[in-house]
Amino acid sequence: MAASTSLVAGSLVWVEDPDVSWIDGEVTEVNNKDIKVLCTSGKTVVVKASNVYPKDAEAPPCGVDDMTKLAYLHEPGVLQNLRSRYDMNEIYTYTGNILIAVNPFMRLPHLYDSHMMAQYKGAAFGELSPHPFAVADVAYRLMINEGISQSILVSGESGAGKTESTKLLMRYLAYMGGRAVSEGRSVEQQVLESNPVLEAFGNAKTVRNNNSSRFGKFVEIQFDNRGRISGAAIRTYLLERSRVCQVSDPERNYHCFYMLCAAPAEEIQKYKLGNPRTFHYLNQSNCYKLDGVDDSEEYIATKRAMDIVGISSDEQDAIFRVVAAILHLGNIEFAKGKEIDSSVPKDEKSWFHLRTVAELFMCDVKALEDSLCKRVIVTRDETITKWLDPESAVLSRDALAKIVYCKLFDWIVDKINNSIGQDPDSKSLIGVLDIYGFESFKTNSFEQFCINLTNEKLQQHFNQHVFKMEQEEYTKEEIDWSYIEFVDNKDVLDLIEKKPGGIIALLDEACMFPRSTHETFAQKLYQTFKNHQRFSKPKLSRSDFTICHYAGDVTYQTELFLDKNKDYVVAEHQALLSASKCSFVAGLFPVLAEESSKQSKFSSIGSRFKQQLQSLLETLSATEPHYIRCVKPNNVLKPAIFENKNVLQQLRCGGVMEAIRISMAGYPTRKQFDEFVDRFGILAPEVLDGSSDDVTACKRLLEKAGLEGYQIGKSKVFLRAGQMAELDGRRSEVLGRSASIIQRKVRSYLARRSFILLRRYATQIQAVCRGQLTRRVYESMRTEAACLRIQRELRMYFARKFYKDFCSSAVSIQTGMRGMVARNELRFRKQTQAAIVIQSQCRKYLAQSHYLMLKRAAITTQCAWRGKVARKELRILKMAARETGALQAAKNKLEKQVEELTWRLQLEKRMRADMEEAKTQENAKLQSALKEMQNQFKETKEMLMKEFEAAKREAEKVPVIQEVPVVDNAMLEKLKSENEKLKSLVSSLEKKIDVTEKKFEEINKVSEERLKQALEAESKIVQLKTAMHRLLEEKFSDTESENQILRQQTLLTTPVRKMSAHPPIPVASNLENGHHMNEESRSNEPQSATPVKKFGTESDSKLRRSHIDRQHENVDALINCVMKNIGFSQGKPVAAFTIYRCLLHWKSFEAERTSVFDRLIQMIGSAIETEDNNEHMAYWLSNTSTLLFLLQESLKGAGGSGATPHRKPPSATSLFGRMAMGFRSPSSANLAAASALAVVRQVEAKYPALLFKQQLAAYVEKIYGIIRDNLKKELSSLLSLCIQAPRTSKGSVLRSGRSFGKDSPSTHWQSIIDSLNTLLSTLKQNFVPPVLVQKIFTQTFSYINVQLFNSLLLRRECCTFSNGEYVKAGLAELEQWCCQAKDEYAGCSWDELKHIRQAVGFLVIHQKYRISYDEIINDLCPILSVQQLYRICTLYWDDNYNTRSVSPDVISSMRVLMTEDSNNAVSSSFLLDDNSGIPFSVDDLSNTLQEKDFLDVKPAEELLENRAFRFLHE
Repeated sequence: MAASTSLVAGSLVWVEDPDVSWIDGEVTEVNNKDIKVLCTSGKTVVVKASNVYPKDAEAPPCGVDDMTKLAYLHEPGVLQNLRSRYDMNEIYTYTGNILIAVNPFMRLPHLYDSHMMAQYKGAAFGELSPHPFAVADVAYRLMINEGISQSILVSGESGAGKTESTKLLMRYLAYMGGRAVSEGRSVEQQVLESNPVLEAFGNAKTVRNNNSSRFGKFVEIQFDNRGRISGAAIRTYLLERSRVCQVSDPERNYHCFYMLCAAPAEEIQKYKLGNPRTFHYLNQSNCYKLDGVDDSEEYIATKRAMDIVGISSDEQDAIFRVVAAILHLGNIEFAKGKEIDSSVPKDEKSWFHLRTVAELFMCDVKALEDSLCKRVIVTRDETITKWLDPESAVLSRDALAKIVYCKLFDWIVDKINNSIGQDPDSKSLIGVLDIYGFESFKTNSFEQFCINLTNEKLQQHFNQHVFKMEQEEYTKEEIDWSYIEFVDNKDVLDLIEKKPGGIIALLDEACMFPRSTHETFAQKLYQTFKNHQRFSKPKLSRSDFTICHYAGDVTYQTELFLDKNKDYVVAEHQALLSASKCSFVAGLFPVLAEESSKQSKFSSIGSRFKQQLQSLLETLSATEPHYIRCVKPNNVLKPAIFENKNVLQQLRCGGVMEAIRISMAGYPTRKQFDEFVDRFGILAPEVLDGSSDDVTACKRLLEKAGLEGYQIGKSKVFLRAGQMAELDGRRSEVLGRSASIIQRKVRSYLARRSFILLRRYATQIQAVCRGQLTRRVYESMRTEAACLRIQRELRMYFARKFYKDFCSSAVSIQTGMRGMVARNELRFRKQTQAAIVIQSQCRKYLAQSHYLMLKRAAITTQCAWRGKVARKELRILKMAARETGALQAAKNKLEKQVEELTWRLQLEKRMRADMEEAKTQENAKLQSALKEMQNQFKETKEMLMKEFEAAKREAEKVPVIQEVPVVDNAMLEKLKSENEKLKSLVSSLEKKIDVTEKKFEEINKVSEERLKQALEAESKIVQLKTAMHRLLEEKFSDTESENQILRQQTLLTTPVRKMSAHPPIPVASNLENGHHMNEESRSNEPQSATPVKKFGTESDSKLRRSHIDRQHENVDALINCVMKNIGFSQGKPVAAFTIYRCLLHWKSFEAERTSVFDRLIQMIGSAIETEDNNEHMAYWLSNTSTLLFLLQESLKGAGGSGATPHRKPPSATSLFGRMAMGFRSPSSANLAAASALAVVRQVEAKYPALLFKQQLAAYVEKIYGIIRDNLKKELSSLLSLCIQAPRTSKGSVLRSGRSFGKDSPSTHWQSIIDSLNTLLSTLKQNFVPPVLVQKIFTQTFSYINVQLFNSLLLRRECCTFSNGEYVKAGLAELEQWCCQAKDEYAGCSWDELKHIRQAVGFLVIHQKYRISYDEIINDLCPILSVQQLYRICTLYWDDNYNTRSVSPDVISSMRVLMTEDSNNAVSSSFLLDDNSGIPFSVDDLSNTLQEKDFLDVKPAEELLENRAFRFLHE
């Protein structure tokens, strides 16, 4: 409480109010111990000074995320802080390391997505906004680092959100543990899927909640040594067994009973059920249905959940048989029997239910009746059977129902645990406890008594933990705390559970006596505890009693205490159900030891409850606890409603106020040294003289204030309760005096400013009047001066006009005279020039005529002589042509055909890649054509033979005339000379052929190196052999036709009449020679084909092996070369260009199978293993991207559209083909050279080449990602330092005389600039394509934007005015860097910072409360969403000028929009996601690089020296 001495007029205080618990107001008058307070509601109250609490005037309107930071840690301060944060949808708040969660009753999906979990992963506790993920992360880190099991206790009343908080904790632990799913479901999913089953059998409707858990659930998440989830288990505690038999109005029994009554009709008939109103265990209350809940649908959902957790259909049937049996069991009523004190079923209805129970339990009806109506007492000598009266039979019936339901619930829990799977070897676990909270109703019975006992025990555990945390804080700060007393609730626990005199012990004692009633039990309590300070008796009640719990007084009604506490373990029940024919029921009741089964034992529910509670506390004591207190803000379960009384009661029940009371016993107020100096430095400005640090300044301030009992820690000032209020009171006085001084100064300033204004106005009036008079005098003087000037100018005009007229006349006369003289001179010169031209033309004509006459004569003479010589030669040639003309024509025709065949052969070679699929068909066609040609050859041969025989017969028919042969010696000599010439010509041709063959052999060696695969070589050989056969056949047919023509000409030129003059032998000889020539040519044809065939069959393997070996050697040489850093040429990577040239030359792109691409991919993969070296990565990014560009420009799929690829003509393989190649025209050679000069050529790529292109693109993306991620990793540590300005207190500012400003750059921002410059320089040096550089920095700036913006939204200390100035200065540095880097490399990087730029711009703007919502979303922050703006506006606080944030109307508008969009998960997310995709494509590279850039690029010099790479010189 605030001391009266610290309260003055104008102080802000909290006053108790019956409607809203606490209300704030301002002290208007102080009269000793009474003060008058003007409340904010408008009413004025007079209260005692000891009954008010001080209010912190400087508390931020949006509250603080950790209530230990409050200046006044008291009940109204805590309540107001929670309300302020709840109004802003900040539902989580810390109290030290305790998390308080207020149920928002609305979806807030942006708080629980995977991105939010990633933010809290590894973050220090308290660094980010409060969240269950932070609690789970701390527990997980402690378990991993220290090997200690952890527990998280989630408490709160029904409807406060305990189950949802538990789900969030398990989600985060599953996220951190990350065990692979088993059978498609994770541990978290399996645990959550068990909730519907446990809720069906363990939840019920209570007064405050429709789905209240009536048992405690401790979920153990088990971890292995590596911190991965290895199993889980669900431990249940303290099931409310009495609810099975007794239900209070308007509550309900467990959900499963109502679900079964709403099951499908066939199941209801099967179990003989009906309306819930017909069953005794359900009709004790008038509530049968829940609003918005359909029990039939819940039944189906529960069965589905049972299927999921592994409960079979038979087991489900057995479970519901047991549930139905319990309902029927409750309808069995008893009446007095024939024997004394005996009982029997009352009527036929009771007998029907008894038989139904026996049928469902599959046991004997008589045995069931005996177990309910009789008891067997075993003595030393004999066994006695005793009848039970009707009341005792009812108790026996209820005991059977409770034990059966309890066993059933335990079996379901065990089944779920077996389904989830436990790790027996696990040594570390994190447990999440979800248990009912403190309960206080108008009518409180035995259930509330047990529940509140549980909460008292947990509160004791909580108090010990809080005190331990306080001790650790004090020890950490090295302050003395030995005299602080620990406040405990042990006296209440002793009152309830102490033996032998506790309430539970007395209740058990009363239950064991048959004649005890609730009144005798109450009287016993009154006598025993009449002097106990925690126990009291209500004045108007005879059997009620009141216990003063930690959360408040609770009055209990004892009417049903005895009945609900009785829980006999009846041996007859055990024996009956163990003998059941239903294996499920028999399994619930295994056979016990013989000595324990012969008698009935009394067992109270209270004692059993106490034992389970002790077991739970032992489990919790073995772990490190963490606490989450769930609060229900209102009872109507609607959002945006905060009921102070309800919340305050829950805070008391949850132990939060008890924790505050523990803190109040020590040092509730804790301030950092700089904050303390900032706040109270005005009390003693002289201590801020610049000669001491903050610690010394704090000590001197406290000494000046005269306080006692405070402590100075290592980083904080610790104040006792009330000292903060006293310091604030003195501070208010100083501020009041300062305000008076400021007012006086302001009034003086205003008066002086008014006087100065009046004096200035008088001076201005005087100046205006004097100016007017002066202007008039000046005007007259100006008129006089103008008249004088006009006169002067007029006289000057007349004089100048006379002079100009006289001067122009003189000039005109002189011009006329000089022009006449010049014209005469010009005329004379023209006449002289004309005469000279006429003379020259005449002389030229005479000389030209003489020359032309001589030329015509000479030409005529030359033509006559040359004609004579030509005619002579013509006669000679005609004579020679008569003999050799036909042969020469045939030879020319043959050569043309050979050349045409050669070109066809080349065309076939050129199209061999496209003809692979039709190779079989083509071979068949060629074979058929060959057969046809062979047939034609045979037919032609037969025709020739027939013609020869016919000619021979015709010759024989001619009569032989014996004449003397006439020999023409001259003709013979001439023929011999022509034969000699032909022989010389043939020899010269043979020499040329030899030279050509030598050239062909050299070319063939080179072409062999260019062969790609052995299969292609075989196909070429087959094609060559086929072409050779075809060529020889055509040659033979042509030769035959020529011989036939010559023979016919010979026959025609020899007249029949002169045939007798010629001897027959020469004719026959000519015919025979011609025939023999054909035969010789025919016989030579197979001889010429045989060596080719022999070569193809015997030398193929050797040629193939040598070719493959040379290819491997070449690939090895290439890889060994490019593995090194061979630099760049003309700004392009040499390695990429060399690889491309080699692949193009080797025709690897067109190969069906090749290992070159695999070797290259392996080489690139091994080269980039060192991911940390950005320079090495940049070198390979430049090479791979350039090679990818070259492949993109060259490769096209087979059959794809595009330009016709430029192919190199295949080398000729036949003799005539090589001759044709030698006789090609120069134009075709020039075209081939031009195509060879082209650096990039399109080829039709096969599958290996296309696959290589895809793999290369993947490596480009991988290297790009490595460089980008390396830069992000380097910047991540710096960004966490750049988001918050260095802390500088006002005291240090006053002492040093300087502060941080936007002109003083931070070293952290400079480090970011240095990192960017280093990477940019590295990328430039390695000539990385600018588009990739742009994308790297664009994504990096996007990452900077995401990190800074998310940190701004998650950390309240960052949303300040000074921090906005600090970040704005850093962003200016980044903008300057973008300008220096230019658009070529920076691109649109600056635009990626739009979120943080607009957020920072909003932080540093002044007078935010004057800005409307439309101005914010349209002008200031158009890119930010409503959720982001709302969070910035609510987190903002001005640490420099203490200015306000936006107006409440703007906040309300934002909240309305957020409520409308709450169902949209995407729009509700306020955090940004970092895009780690690949933002470029191969087409982007094609747009930045050009083929002409590679014209002057030189290949690797190391390979140029290798003979196998001579093609690189081209």
